[in-house]
Amino acid sequence: MRSNHEIDYFIKGEEMQLIEIELDPQETAIAEAGAFMYMDQAIEMQTIFGDGSAQTGFMGKIFSAGKRLLTGESLFMTAFTNQGFGKARVAFASPYPGKIIAFDLLQYNGKVICQKDAFLCAAKGVSVGIEFQRKLGTGLFGGEGFIMQKLEGDGMAFCHAGGYITERTLQPGEVLRVDTGCIVAYTQDVDYDIQFVGGIKNTIFGGEGLFFATLKGPGKVWLQSLPISRLAGRILAYGTTTRKEEGSILGGLGNLLDGDGR
Repeated sequence: MRSNHEIDYFIKGEEMQLIEIELDPQETAIAEAGAFMYMDQAIEMQTIFGDGSAQTGFMGKIFSAGKRLLTGESLFMTAFTNQGFGKARVAFASPYPGKIIAFDLLQYNGKVICQKDAFLCAAKGVSVGIEFQRKLGTGLFGGEGFIMQKLEGDGMAFCHAGGYITERTLQPGEVLRVDTGCIVAYTQDVDYDIQFVGGIKNTIFGGEGLFFATLKGPGKVWLQSLPISRLAGRILAYGTTTRKEEGSILGGLGNLLDGDGR
């Protein structure tokens, strides 16, 4: 028996996906600000303090909202409730090219840990909190993976990730080494740590960073091929520098052929 609202959903699109959630009367979905796309007339939208989970008392709600600030999110979320007498739908859109991942938290013992900017929307009752990495190495060198979000409850939650999404089921003791930005989510049994790449040539000339994450099974992990930080870095580098590999003369010609005649 679920305590969170039970919702039906439809994921549409390929590279730029949206999720359409079908709500029965008095059912509610929660979402981050800015994710909303459209809704039927029977649905009412309301700004709520915190994440809409069953926090008791004023201080409980304050604590819930404060944890969201640490993950870079707003103090408030938006709740969409079907106030009509039949089914109604509300849709949320992906913020950049990639895929939407559906998590049935009941299947993962009530908890999934994800990157702090991955959460998109969920059934009301799902708690969106923070997950601090307990090991010293992850705190000092973890970068994107130090403070993560945890989704807790027994309902449906939805995350967004960039590029192609791959899933790996790790056996007990199996270790997967991953770029920290490529981690989307993992189940609570997975052990997360940070490892130094090692080797003087790798350190100076590798170009991949000095550290990577290690994920140790048992458990399930979801990885993305295009972290938004990597995409933003490439766009910034392309727009502000000349092409090193084409030389001064050919580089200028290349820019001209691309339509950049500055």
